[in-house]
Amino acid sequence: MNVPLLDLDAQYRSLRGELLAAITRVCDSQRFIHGPEVEALERELESYLDIAHAVGVSSGTDALLMALMALEIGPGDEVITPTYSFFATAGAVARLGARPVFVDIDPATYNIDAAAAVAAITPRTRAIVPVHLFGQSADLAPVLDAASRRSIPVIEDAAQAIGATYQGRPLGSLGAIGCFSFFPSKNLGAFGDGGLVTSTVEAHARRMRLLRNHGMEPKYYHQLVGGNFRLDALQAAVLRVKLPHLASWTAARQRNAGRYRSLFSDAGLEGTVQLPLEAPDRTHIYNQFVVQVPDRDSLRRYLTERGIGTEIYYPVPFHLQACFANLGYKKGAFPAAEAAATKSLALPIYGELSEAQQAHVVLAIRAFF
Repeated sequence: MNVPLLDLDAQYRSLRGELLAAITRVCDSQRFIHGPEVEALERELESYLDIAHAVGVSSGTDALLMALMALEIGPGDEVITPTYSFFATAGAVARLGARPVFVDIDPATYNIDAAAAVAAITPRTRAIVPVHLFGQSADLAPVLDAASRRSIPVIEDAAQAIGATYQGRPLGSLGAIGCFSFFPSKNLGAFGDGGLVTSTVEAHARRMRLLRNHGMEPKYYHQLVGGNFRLDALQAAVLRVKLPHLASWTAARQRNAGRYRSLFSDAGLEGTVQLPLEAPDRTHIYNQFVVQVPDRDSLRRYLTERGIGTEIYYPVPFHLQACFANLGYKKGAFPAAEAAATKSLALPIYGELSEAQQAHVVLAIRAFF
Protein backbone atom coordinates (compact mmCIF):
# COMPACT_ATOMS: atom_id res chain seq x y z
CA MET A 1 0.00 0.00 0.00
CA ASN A 2 1.35 3.42 -0.97
CA VAL A 3 0.69 6.27 1.47
CA PRO A 4 1.91 9.63 0.14
CA LEU A 5 2.82 12.41 2.56
CA LEU A 6 0.19 14.55 0.84
CA ASP A 7 -2.38 13.68 -1.83
CA LEU A 8 -3.48 16.91 -3.49
CA ASP A 9 -5.15 15.02 -6.32
CA ALA A 10 -7.78 13.58 -3.97
CA GLN A 11 -8.87 17.07 -2.96
CA TYR A 12 -8.74 18.36 -6.53
CA ARG A 13 -10.96 15.59 -7.92
CA SER A 14 -13.77 16.44 -5.50
CA LEU A 15 -13.76 20.14 -6.57
CA ARG A 16 -12.59 19.89 -10.16
CA GLY A 17 -15.72 21.29 -11.77
CA GLU A 18 -15.96 24.27 -9.42
CA LEU A 19 -12.27 25.04 -9.71
CA LEU A 20 -12.24 24.96 -13.50
CA ALA A 21 -15.36 27.16 -13.57
CA ALA A 22 -13.65 29.70 -11.29
CA ILE A 23 -10.53 29.75 -13.45
CA THR A 24 -12.67 30.15 -16.59
CA ARG A 25 -14.51 33.04 -14.92
CA VAL A 26 -11.23 34.90 -14.42
CA CYS A 27 -10.02 34.11 -17.93
CA ASP A 28 -13.28 35.37 -19.41
CA SER A 29 -13.04 38.60 -17.40
CA GLN A 30 -9.39 39.14 -18.43
CA ARG A 31 -8.80 40.79 -15.02
CA PHE A 32 -5.75 39.02 -13.64
CA ILE A 33 -4.26 41.64 -11.29
CA HIS A 34 -6.23 42.95 -8.28
CA GLY A 35 -9.91 43.21 -9.21
CA PRO A 36 -13.10 41.63 -7.85
CA GLU A 37 -11.75 38.11 -7.16
CA VAL A 38 -9.00 39.37 -4.87
CA GLU A 39 -11.29 41.87 -3.17
CA ALA A 40 -13.97 39.23 -2.57
CA LEU A 41 -11.43 36.77 -1.15
CA GLU A 42 -10.14 39.43 1.23
CA ARG A 43 -13.66 40.12 2.54
CA GLU A 44 -14.34 36.39 2.93
CA LEU A 45 -11.08 35.86 4.84
CA GLU A 46 -11.80 38.85 7.07
CA SER A 47 -15.03 37.12 8.03
CA TYR A 48 -13.42 33.70 8.46
CA LEU A 49 -10.59 35.05 10.62
CA ASP A 50 -12.74 37.62 12.42
CA ILE A 51 -10.24 40.33 11.54
CA ALA A 52 -10.75 43.92 10.40
CA HIS A 53 -8.23 43.92 7.56
CA ALA A 54 -6.99 41.14 5.25
CA VAL A 55 -4.68 41.89 2.32
CA GLY A 56 -3.94 39.27 -0.31
CA VAL A 57 -0.26 38.99 -1.28
CA SER A 58 2.02 36.92 -3.47
CA SER A 59 3.32 34.39 -0.90
CA GLY A 60 3.77 33.69 2.78
CA THR A 61 7.39 34.79 2.45
CA ASP A 62 6.33 38.13 1.00
CA ALA A 63 3.73 38.45 3.74
CA LEU A 64 6.52 38.35 6.32
CA LEU A 65 8.70 40.70 4.30
CA MET A 66 5.85 43.20 3.87
CA ALA A 67 4.97 43.07 7.57
CA LEU A 68 8.54 43.99 8.49
CA MET A 69 8.65 46.69 5.81
CA ALA A 70 5.37 48.14 7.07
CA LEU A 71 6.96 48.52 10.51
CA GLU A 72 10.03 50.17 8.89
CA ILE A 73 12.45 47.57 10.22
CA GLY A 74 15.94 47.76 8.76
CA PRO A 75 19.69 47.92 9.46
CA GLY A 76 20.60 48.10 13.15
CA ASP A 77 17.28 46.63 14.28
CA GLU A 78 16.86 43.29 16.03
CA VAL A 79 13.96 40.91 15.44
CA ILE A 80 13.44 37.95 17.77
CA THR A 81 12.45 34.66 16.10
CA PRO A 82 12.61 30.96 16.99
CA THR A 83 15.60 29.18 15.51
CA TYR A 84 13.36 26.31 14.34
CA SER A 85 10.99 27.17 11.49
CA PHE A 86 10.73 27.46 7.72
CA PHE A 87 13.54 29.65 6.40
CA ALA A 88 11.35 32.62 5.44
CA THR A 89 10.84 33.53 9.10
CA ALA A 90 14.48 34.53 9.47
CA GLY A 91 15.25 35.18 5.82
CA ALA A 92 12.80 38.08 5.61
CA VAL A 93 14.52 39.76 8.56
CA ALA A 94 17.99 39.37 7.03
CA ARG A 95 16.84 40.65 3.62
CA LEU A 96 16.02 44.01 5.20
CA GLY A 97 19.44 44.29 6.82
CA ALA A 98 18.09 43.69 10.33
CA ARG A 99 19.56 41.12 12.71
CA PRO A 100 17.56 37.99 13.48
CA VAL A 101 17.94 37.14 17.17
CA PHE A 102 17.31 33.44 17.63
CA VAL A 103 15.80 31.75 20.67
CA ASP A 104 15.05 28.13 21.49
CA ILE A 105 11.73 26.31 21.23
CA ASP A 106 9.39 24.58 23.64
CA PRO A 107 10.36 20.93 23.07
CA ALA A 108 6.76 19.76 23.51
CA THR A 109 5.11 22.04 20.92
CA TYR A 110 8.06 23.06 18.68
CA ASN A 111 6.96 26.67 19.07
CA ILE A 112 8.97 29.58 20.41
CA ASP A 113 10.02 29.38 24.08
CA ALA A 114 8.05 32.37 25.37
CA ALA A 115 10.30 32.96 28.37
CA ALA A 116 13.39 32.87 26.17
CA ALA A 117 11.81 35.34 23.75
CA VAL A 118 11.06 37.79 26.55
CA ALA A 119 14.59 37.39 27.95
CA ALA A 120 16.09 38.18 24.52
CA ILE A 121 14.51 41.66 24.33
CA THR A 122 17.05 44.50 24.18
CA PRO A 123 16.77 48.23 23.46
CA ARG A 124 17.37 47.37 19.78
CA THR A 125 14.43 44.93 19.54
CA ARG A 126 11.99 46.24 16.94
CA ALA A 127 9.71 43.20 16.57
CA ILE A 128 9.06 39.67 17.83
CA VAL A 129 7.98 36.97 15.36
CA PRO A 130 6.49 33.93 17.09
CA VAL A 131 5.76 31.08 14.67
CA HIS A 132 2.61 28.96 15.02
CA LEU A 133 4.41 25.88 13.78
CA PHE A 134 2.75 22.79 12.30
CA GLY A 135 -0.75 24.23 12.92
CA GLN A 136 -0.74 25.08 16.63
CA SER A 137 -0.40 28.47 18.30
CA ALA A 138 2.69 29.55 20.14
CA ASP A 139 2.21 30.57 23.78
CA LEU A 140 1.37 34.16 22.94
CA ALA A 141 0.22 35.68 26.24
CA PRO A 142 3.69 36.18 27.81
CA VAL A 143 5.10 37.49 24.53
CA LEU A 144 2.21 39.88 23.89
CA ASP A 145 2.35 41.17 27.47
CA ALA A 146 6.09 41.83 27.43
CA ALA A 147 5.93 43.35 23.95
CA SER A 148 3.01 45.63 24.86
CA ARG A 149 4.82 46.99 27.91
CA ARG A 150 7.77 47.91 25.70
CA SER A 151 5.75 49.04 22.64
CA ILE A 152 7.28 46.29 20.50
CA PRO A 153 5.05 44.96 17.69
CA VAL A 154 4.40 41.22 17.46
CA ILE A 155 4.19 39.71 13.96
CA GLU A 156 2.42 36.35 13.97
CA ASP A 157 3.90 33.88 11.50
CA ALA A 158 0.73 31.86 10.97
CA ALA A 159 1.79 30.43 7.60
CA GLN A 160 0.91 26.90 8.76
CA ALA A 161 -1.99 27.74 11.06
CA ILE A 162 -4.97 29.27 9.26
CA GLY A 163 -8.08 28.64 11.36
CA ALA A 164 -6.19 27.71 14.55
CA THR A 165 -7.02 29.65 17.73
CA TYR A 166 -5.37 30.82 20.94
CA GLN A 167 -7.58 31.40 23.98
CA GLY A 168 -10.60 31.46 21.68
CA ARG A 169 -9.23 33.99 19.19
CA PRO A 170 -8.17 33.18 15.60
CA LEU A 171 -4.46 33.37 14.96
CA GLY A 172 -3.46 36.41 12.95
CA SER A 173 -5.75 38.64 15.03
CA LEU A 174 -3.68 38.85 18.21
CA GLY A 175 -0.47 40.60 17.17
CA ALA A 176 0.12 43.80 15.22
CA ILE A 177 0.21 41.86 11.93
CA GLY A 178 -0.55 38.26 10.97
CA CYS A 179 1.09 36.44 8.05
CA PHE A 180 -0.36 33.43 6.20
CA SER A 181 0.72 31.21 3.32
CA PHE A 182 -1.41 29.58 0.63
CA PHE A 183 1.36 27.31 -0.66
CA PRO A 184 -0.30 24.22 -2.18
CA SER A 185 0.55 21.97 0.79
CA LYS A 186 -1.21 24.21 3.32
CA ASN A 187 -4.66 23.38 4.72
CA LEU A 188 -5.92 26.15 2.42
CA GLY A 189 -3.67 25.85 -0.61
CA ALA A 190 -3.62 27.70 -3.92
CA PHE A 191 -2.53 26.39 -7.32
CA GLY A 192 0.86 27.99 -6.76
CA ASP A 193 2.16 30.66 -4.40
CA GLY A 194 -0.10 33.01 -2.47
CA GLY A 195 -0.32 34.63 0.93
CA LEU A 196 -2.16 37.01 3.22
CA VAL A 197 -1.40 39.71 5.77
CA THR A 198 -3.92 40.65 8.44
CA SER A 199 -4.18 43.43 11.00
CA THR A 200 -6.61 45.09 13.38
CA VAL A 201 -4.81 48.39 12.73
CA GLU A 202 -6.09 50.31 9.71
CA ALA A 203 -2.80 52.20 9.28
CA HIS A 204 -0.85 48.94 9.02
CA ALA A 205 -3.31 47.55 6.47
CA ARG A 206 -3.20 50.70 4.35
CA ARG A 207 0.59 50.71 4.37
CA MET A 208 0.72 47.06 3.32
CA ARG A 209 -1.74 47.66 0.50
CA LEU A 210 0.64 50.32 -0.78
CA LEU A 211 3.73 48.17 -0.31
CA ARG A 212 2.30 45.22 -2.29
CA ASN A 213 1.98 47.43 -5.39
CA HIS A 214 5.26 49.34 -5.45
CA GLY A 215 3.99 51.91 -2.95
CA MET A 216 1.85 53.33 -5.74
CA GLU A 217 -1.25 55.51 -5.21
CA PRO A 218 -2.58 56.83 -7.54
CA LYS A 219 -1.17 55.10 -10.61
CA TYR A 220 2.50 55.97 -11.24
CA TYR A 221 2.70 58.12 -8.08
CA HIS A 222 4.75 56.31 -5.46
CA GLN A 223 4.30 57.10 -1.77
CA LEU A 224 6.69 54.34 -0.61
CA VAL A 225 9.31 52.02 -2.08
CA GLY A 226 7.40 48.76 -2.11
CA GLY A 227 7.47 45.76 -4.41
CA ASN A 228 5.38 43.49 -6.58
CA PHE A 229 3.70 41.51 -3.81
CA ARG A 230 0.28 41.11 -5.45
CA LEU A 231 -1.95 38.04 -5.23
CA ASP A 232 -3.03 36.85 -8.69
CA ALA A 233 -6.75 36.90 -9.41
CA LEU A 234 -6.52 33.28 -10.62
CA GLN A 235 -5.18 32.19 -7.24
CA ALA A 236 -7.83 34.21 -5.44
CA ALA A 237 -10.56 32.50 -7.45
CA VAL A 238 -9.15 29.06 -6.59
CA LEU A 239 -8.96 29.96 -2.91
CA ARG A 240 -12.56 31.23 -2.92
CA VAL A 241 -13.72 27.79 -4.10
CA LYS A 242 -11.71 26.07 -1.38
CA LEU A 243 -12.37 28.37 1.59
CA PRO A 244 -15.93 27.10 2.31
CA HIS A 245 -14.46 23.58 2.70
CA LEU A 246 -11.60 24.57 5.02
CA ALA A 247 -13.41 23.86 8.29
CA SER A 248 -14.39 20.33 7.21
CA TRP A 249 -10.89 19.62 5.89
CA THR A 250 -9.39 20.78 9.18
CA ALA A 251 -11.86 18.62 11.13
CA ALA A 252 -10.80 15.61 9.03
CA ARG A 253 -7.14 16.27 9.85
CA GLN A 254 -8.04 16.51 13.54
CA ARG A 255 -9.94 13.19 13.34
CA ASN A 256 -6.93 11.60 11.69
CA ALA A 257 -4.71 12.92 14.47
CA GLY A 258 -7.02 11.36 17.05
CA ARG A 259 -6.98 8.06 15.14
CA TYR A 260 -3.16 8.09 15.10
CA ARG A 261 -3.17 8.46 18.88
CA SER A 262 -5.39 5.40 19.25
CA LEU A 263 -3.38 3.36 16.74
CA PHE A 264 -0.03 4.19 18.34
CA SER A 265 -1.45 3.35 21.76
CA ASP A 266 -2.85 0.04 20.53
CA ALA A 267 0.52 -0.75 18.95
CA GLY A 268 2.33 -0.19 22.25
CA LEU A 269 4.47 2.59 20.79
CA GLU A 270 3.63 5.43 23.19
CA GLY A 271 6.97 5.10 24.97
CA THR A 272 8.91 5.04 21.70
CA VAL A 273 7.11 7.55 19.49
CA GLN A 274 6.55 11.03 20.96
CA LEU A 275 3.24 12.28 19.55
CA PRO A 276 2.28 15.93 19.06
CA LEU A 277 1.08 17.73 22.19
CA GLU A 278 -2.15 19.70 22.02
CA ALA A 279 -1.48 22.55 24.44
CA PRO A 280 -4.26 24.03 26.63
CA ASP A 281 -6.38 26.93 25.35
CA ARG A 282 -5.39 26.24 21.74
CA THR A 283 -6.75 24.41 18.72
CA HIS A 284 -4.38 22.42 16.51
CA ILE A 285 -5.23 22.29 12.79
CA TYR A 286 -2.51 19.72 11.96
CA ASN A 287 -0.92 21.21 8.90
CA GLN A 288 1.66 18.57 9.82
CA PHE A 289 1.57 15.61 12.22
CA VAL A 290 5.11 15.62 13.60
CA VAL A 291 6.42 12.89 15.87
CA GLN A 292 9.81 12.44 17.50
CA VAL A 293 11.51 9.08 17.27
CA PRO A 294 14.92 7.55 17.97
CA ASP A 295 16.96 6.61 14.90
CA ARG A 296 14.79 8.93 12.81
CA ASP A 297 16.79 8.73 9.58
CA SER A 298 16.82 4.93 9.53
CA LEU A 299 13.09 4.84 10.19
CA ARG A 300 12.49 7.29 7.36
CA ARG A 301 14.45 5.12 4.91
CA TYR A 302 12.50 2.07 6.08
CA LEU A 303 9.16 3.80 5.51
CA THR A 304 10.21 5.16 2.12
CA GLU A 305 11.11 1.65 0.98
CA ARG A 306 7.56 0.61 1.87
CA GLY A 307 5.84 3.41 -0.03
CA ILE A 308 5.11 5.63 2.98
CA GLY A 309 5.81 9.32 2.53
CA THR A 310 7.42 11.36 5.29
CA GLU A 311 9.25 14.67 5.62
CA ILE A 312 11.75 16.25 8.00
CA TYR A 313 10.67 19.67 9.24
CA TYR A 314 13.41 20.94 9.73
CA PRO A 315 16.83 19.28 9.57
CA VAL A 316 18.98 22.35 10.36
CA PRO A 317 17.95 25.13 12.79
CA PHE A 318 18.64 28.70 11.68
CA HIS A 319 21.57 29.23 14.03
CA LEU A 320 23.45 26.37 12.34
CA GLN A 321 22.67 27.42 8.74
CA ALA A 322 25.72 28.51 6.72
CA CYS A 323 24.12 31.80 5.71
CA PHE A 324 23.84 32.87 9.37
CA ALA A 325 27.35 31.84 10.42
CA ASN A 326 28.28 35.51 10.76
CA LEU A 327 25.84 35.87 13.66
CA GLY A 328 28.20 33.84 15.83
CA TYR A 329 25.91 31.11 17.14
CA LYS A 330 27.46 27.73 17.91
CA LYS A 331 26.19 24.17 18.05
CA GLY A 332 24.63 23.54 21.43
CA ALA A 333 23.26 27.07 21.76
CA PHE A 334 19.63 25.92 21.46
CA PRO A 335 19.39 22.28 22.56
CA ALA A 336 15.62 21.81 22.18
CA ALA A 337 15.68 22.94 18.55
CA GLU A 338 18.75 20.85 17.81
CA ALA A 339 17.09 17.77 19.31
CA ALA A 340 13.94 18.34 17.25
CA ALA A 341 16.05 18.66 14.11
CA THR A 342 17.50 15.19 14.65
CA LYS A 343 14.39 13.37 15.90
CA SER A 344 11.30 14.92 14.27
CA LEU A 345 9.43 13.25 11.42
CA ALA A 346 6.18 14.31 9.74
CA LEU A 347 3.69 11.56 8.91
CA PRO A 348 0.79 11.75 6.42
CA ILE A 349 -2.20 13.63 7.94
CA TYR A 350 -4.20 15.03 4.98
CA GLY A 351 -7.98 14.90 5.30
CA GLU A 352 -8.55 12.23 2.65
CA LEU A 353 -6.20 9.78 4.39
CA SER A 354 -8.04 6.51 5.03
CA GLU A 355 -8.13 4.48 8.23
CA ALA A 356 -6.45 1.61 6.39
CA GLN A 357 -3.62 3.88 5.27
CA GLN A 358 -3.07 5.15 8.80
CA ALA A 359 -3.05 1.63 10.16
CA HIS A 360 -0.48 0.70 7.52
CA VAL A 361 1.77 3.59 8.64
CA VAL A 362 1.60 2.62 12.31
CA LEU A 363 2.11 -1.08 11.65
CA ALA A 364 5.20 -0.27 9.59
CA ILE A 365 6.62 1.86 12.39
CA ARG A 366 5.91 -0.93 14.89
CA ALA A 367 7.65 -3.42 12.62
CA PHE A 368 10.72 -1.17 12.40
CA PHE A 369 11.06 -0.86 16.17
